Amino acid sequence: MTTATVYTGYPARGAKAKLRALGGPMAVVAGLGVCCAAVWIGDPTTPGGFLPLCPTKALLGIDCPGCGGMRMAYSLMHGNIPAALHYNAVSLVVVLLLVWSTVAWTLGRLRGRAMNSWLHWRGTPLVFSIVFVVWFVIRNLPFAPFTGLRV
Repeated sequence: MTTATVYTGYPARGAKAKLRALGGPMAVVAGLGVCCAAVWIGDPTTPGGFLPLCPTKALLGIDCPGCGGMRMAYSLMHGNIPAALHYNAVSLVVVLLLVWSTVAWTLGRLRGRAMNSWLHWRGTPLVFSIVFVVWFVIRNLPFAPFTGLRV
């Protein structure tokens, strides 16, 4: 049994080939849609909802790099960019980068060859790690202006 990969070097032609090529990206977008619907319904900006609390904040009392991510997503879905930046600016940038990589992945599957995105850059793991650690530290510094980064 042989399975054909979508990265054959030839573009997907015909409905069946395009559907096979778009299967993975459509599944990812559907899963994200379900997550977005849960965040929309749960309204994390209002305390006492059914959405879970951040375990790091609940156990240690400090903000992790992802704290405020659901509130950022909720604000972004409602078009409130300043609130999204307030809740978690780094997560907003990561969302934009993930949209870029998903579009590149989808186009690559349709074109039959991998498309370059930020995930393929040599320095991505190092830069991502540095930003992650710096964001984690500066969010928890106990003096101004860094106390404004807490959520």
